[in-house]
Amino acid sequence: MSYIGSKPANKPVVASDIDPTMITGQTALAVAPAATDEFLISDAGTLKRLDASLVGNGKVLQVVSAVSSTTVSTTSTSFASTGLTASITPSATSSKILVMATSSMYASADARATIFRDATDLSGTDSFVVFGGTDVYVSMIKLDSPSSTSSLTYEPKIKAVSTGTVYWENSDGTATLTLMEIGAW
Repeated sequence: MSYIGSKPANKPVVASDIDPTMITGQTALAVAPAATDEFLISDAGTLKRLDASLVGNGKVLQVVSAVSSTTVSTTSTSFASTGLTASITPSATSSKILVMATSSMYASADARATIFRDATDLSGTDSFVVFGGTDVYVSMIKLDSPSSTSSLTYEPKIKAVSTGTVYWENSDGTATLTLMEIGAW
């Protein structure tokens, strides 16, 4: 093979081998990358292009919260309202909603607590269990995939498993409900 000038050395290319006018990096990116922008990454020594659309997903897009210091009780064996609700409107159907609810809870008999999105029980058989005669601090976390851009209302609900009374926000503290819209990943 013929070369103009001298034959390149049989060695890895280092910074001093590259003319700075080839790759300057002098233009700074002043805004977030567009989905069509590309990055160069090294994958085990092989350079590959990576679309910006694949980077940075999973960020928090919005946060909604509600608090209550009102004690609510029920003897119902069906899930009953705690009165603590928050609504959020996802910006995309691909978004997920991270739901976090906390409160103190007391049950004279076995009880359950769960999180509802509108009329849907998000926890199902994984609902939080409180054993009769216990005063506990409840912390429930659920990552919901509603596939919606409509307004959604979330609420923790409680019920007695057998005959007895269940109390939500039983102490002098505050019950909280926080919703975070997480961008799709």
